[in-house]
Amino acid sequence: MLGWVITCHDDKAEELLSLLEKKHGPLAQCRAVNFWRGLSANMLSRMMCDALHATDSGDGVIFLTDQPGAAPYRVASLLSHKHPQCEVISGISVTLLEQMLPTRESMSSQAFRDQIVALGGPEVTSLWHQQQKNPPFVLLHDLYEY
Repeated sequence: MLGWVITCHDDKAEELLSLLEKKHGPLAQCRAVNFWRGLSANMLSRMMCDALHATDSGDGVIFLTDQPGAAPYRVASLLSHKHPQCEVISGISVTLLEQMLPTRESMSSQAFRDQIVALGGPEVTSLWHQQQKNPPFVLLHDLYEY
């Protein structure tokens, strides 16, 4: 099963998880990490790292964030590079998460990423999709053999 780490500004992460659990019951391998004003990036990183390890059963973890480029998204992006089968999604809503809930047990992290972005519309994106728009920087001298 894919683990979920919901991480948003203020208390939105806990609010989203609470709404999901009220309707669907307790969610295994799911944690909420709130990013409060004044919280250091280092502390946010430690909290998200703990949540990553608590939700990962070996099938992968999806970081679900509210805003692309904001601190929760950036920290999740850094963590995802160190762990296989991790994806970072931004622009989430409770409706979208409800649609994706049944797929946690059957989809790979990459298939989940592609489906949530397709369902979510233009405001939902992933780290992978953003990287496809902006390919990595390559030095010109690396392109040519001497």
